[in-house]
Amino acid sequence: LDEIGATGFGLAAAVEVARRRLDLELEGARVVVQGFGSVGRHAARFLTERGAVLVAAADSAGAVHDPAGLDVAALTHIKAGGGRLADHPAGEKLPRDAVIGIECEIWIPAARPDVIREDNQHLLRARLVAQGANIPVTEAAERALHERGVLSLPDFITNAGGVICAAVEYRGGTRAQAFATIEERVRENVAQVLEAATRDGVPPREAAVALARVRVRRAMALRR
Repeated sequence: LDEIGATGFGLAAAVEVARRRLDLELEGARVVVQGFGSVGRHAARFLTERGAVLVAAADSAGAVHDPAGLDVAALTHIKAGGGRLADHPAGEKLPRDAVIGIECEIWIPAARPDVIREDNQHLLRARLVAQGANIPVTEAAERALHERGVLSLPDFITNAGGVICAAVEYRGGTRAQAFATIEERVRENVAQVLEAATRDGVPPREAAVALARVRVRRAMALRR
């Protein structure tokens, strides 16, 4: 499913909603992607198609950085051929974890868990974190980011595109129907979470967990 970019598409939809909360224009917004696999590369593609600029990307072997913008298609071609991002002829080559400190508007962790922790969150220079990987930001780091005014969207809200796609296809839906459903559900969920987080003065994850509990209880009541 991720080969058709369902999760990356959902991430882009989440960013679209969240950036309005930050009064952030997507046109020209700098994006950094940590993990250029099936989720990260599609997220980069969908965001750059909407006007954003990929300024840095990292894989397990290293990172490449170019403030003028990286060619997403060229990087994807290199990875598809078994190469490393550092094989890209343009840009500055860096250690993989150096992407944490690269200034940007949108930072997307799309590979490993616990990439942003309490001991390194201060290095992050972004306004918005859209979590593509599972648990890429620790709980303590999320609280610290919230206190710093960095908006961090929780993983199970932003990276649900693949799961939604699977559910639609299981019911016999088309790819177009799957993407329409992803857009609708992810946008709605992100909006509800951010509204609750703002109203209650809590980090988005806390608001998302509370919302999930309400929905699970409601579903359990219906099954009785």
